[in-house]
Amino acid sequence: MRLSEYTDYTLRVLMYCARHRQRLVTIGELAEQHGLSKGHLMKVVNDLARQGLIETTRGRGGGLRLSKEPGSIRIGDVVRASETDFRLVECFDAGTNACTLTPDCRLKHLFGAALRGYFQALDSATLADLISGPPGLGGLPEATAMRGKRAVAVALPTSTRRAQQAKLPARR
Repeated sequence: MRLSEYTDYTLRVLMYCARHRQRLVTIGELAEQHGLSKGHLMKVVNDLARQGLIETTRGRGGGLRLSKEPGSIRIGDVVRASETDFRLVECFDAGTNACTLTPDCRLKHLFGAALRGYFQALDSATLADLISGPPGLGGLPEATAMRGKRAVAVALPTSTRRAQQAKLPARR
């Protein structure tokens, strides 16, 4: 599964606005900062304004800013609103499903569980989680996962890390 560029831009705009809450941010500034087209960003900004996540001020001295607290904006909600299709496999859409394996296949259930887990992780993070803390981690606590023989840092939302700590016995 891969997020669309539109969703990527949406998250970038929200994160940038959250980091610069003390002032208005301009489309030109966002475009320059992220190396993106002003036209693409205008579409994203209009959509975010329509959703009530940002407010815009037109004209000279205008710009945009978050209209909600970063802690109240769940990343899962943002992704759901900006992505158009979460059909991981053909059988997710009963109207167009032509797969002959559907009656006996368990793949749909496996991918369904994976998608629920994906959104559970995204729903446990807010915009505030992504902008707080030291740069590089985006404010999310770090966990270590093993891939092959190499340790890989994985960022986890604070609420997920706390839940994991509560369930695991202390190491000595």
